[in-house]
Amino acid sequence: MVPDKALGQLPFGLLVTQAPQAVADGNGALFSGYKRVPFLVRQAAVTQLPSVASLATLRRVPPGDAARKAFAGFGDPLFSTQQAQEAAGTQVASLTTRGLQTRSRPLVRRSAPVVQGVDSAELAQLPRLPDTAEEVRSIAAALRASDADMFLGRAANERQVKTMTLSDRKVVMFATHGLVPGDLNGLTQPALALSAPEVANAEGDGLLTMDEILGLRLDADWVVLSACNTAAGDGAGAEAASGLGRAFFYAGTRAVLLTNWPVETTSAWVLTTDLFGRQAANAALPRTQAMRQAMLALIDGDGMVEDGKTVFSYAHPIFWAPFTVVGDGGGNGPNS
Repeated sequence: MVPDKALGQLPFGLLVTQAPQAVADGNGALFSGYKRVPFLVRQAAVTQLPSVASLATLRRVPPGDAARKAFAGFGDPLFSTQQAQEAAGTQVASLTTRGLQTRSRPLVRRSAPVVQGVDSAELAQLPRLPDTAEEVRSIAAALRASDADMFLGRAANERQVKTMTLSDRKVVMFATHGLVPGDLNGLTQPALALSAPEVANAEGDGLLTMDEILGLRLDADWVVLSACNTAAGDGAGAEAASGLGRAFFYAGTRAVLLTNWPVETTSAWVLTTDLFGRQAANAALPRTQAMRQAMLALIDGDGMVEDGKTVFSYAHPIFWAPFTVVGDGGGNGPNS
């Protein structure tokens, strides 16, 4: 798919291929009725592209060096000294999540930055995302990476990204907010939010901008942008996704995995860990097929289980549909 403007915010896999039956749960768990919906993802793996010409460009990229390391992950950046202090304590959950009440349990979604319509916004106003550290750890485990390949909290900073060698990594992950021009004071281009300079004791402004991404040297099969602000209702989210995605393509990645809205945290861990576990186990498995298989496993699986009972199913699109593969989805995974 090569979507235009607002269509760039639509995950096409959630479209239905025929009139669905009623999705009433009956005697099943909440959302279990959605297992019967004929979503497009049941028939096809879907890839999005920035342009038609970009596919030819991406297909001309030679295979990556087999000797590359598996992973480099940046997550849970600290946007203020107050967040750094709280990170050393226990008052975290109230900063990180947004709840939707189900029958018996809050459905926890990651917070998105609320900056639209704000006259003045600084980096310190962004909500922290500590649960992204666990997602980085889970993907590192799936790819058999080490602790040295994870850069969390203070270590998720500009200096670390711009000075380390990233061209020898198969998967590079940024689990943080994606921003668009105007979100923060003086921001004139899409950017990723990283730890504040005063927290990381590093130079810079805490923002990895599109220009700075263009200056990176990558040889990655995947760049993962998790928990990004890619679902803004005014179309700004599409700009963040396309702008940052194009920058990473020029820097040397073959595909970008992004999220179109704040994800439910537990299902996100399950899906992304399954995705990269499948790719690690089968070097010949194309990226979009691995994503499709992981999505179907989430839809048809047990869902959220507590005390041996399913509280709610992950079949609803809110759990699996936000993840979108942009780029060359026909390529192979991190063992290629």
